Amino acid sequence: MDTSKLTNETVKKAFEAWQSGDSKTFLSFFTADATMTDDGNPRNFQSFVKEACGKEIFLTIDTITNDGKDIKGNFKAGQWGTFPVFFKFHQNADGKFDRLDIGQAK
Repeated sequence: MDTSKLTNETVKKAFEAWQSGDSKTFLSFFTADATMTDDGNPRNFQSFVKEACGKEIFLTIDTITNDGKDIKGNFKAGQWGTFPVFFKFHQNADGKFDRLDIGQAK
């Protein structure tokens, strides 16, 4: 996967860790109390990463917005199949992510 179009360096490094299944590195870009939503519903962030990192992956990167923090693309989600999704990274003043919103893209 070509990640050169990812313009936010921290998002790029986290994204590459996600794709390769390196959950420890992926989590290192987030605050200890990071939260997340999945299709607008709160979800346990740590459990999600443990279950999905490297198993559910982006197949394409189609659009990047919000200063490189919002990514849309085709996503392979295991038993749920392949469909368009978004990942929205929320970066705090210290440069760490404190929230991740994911969901099916429209």
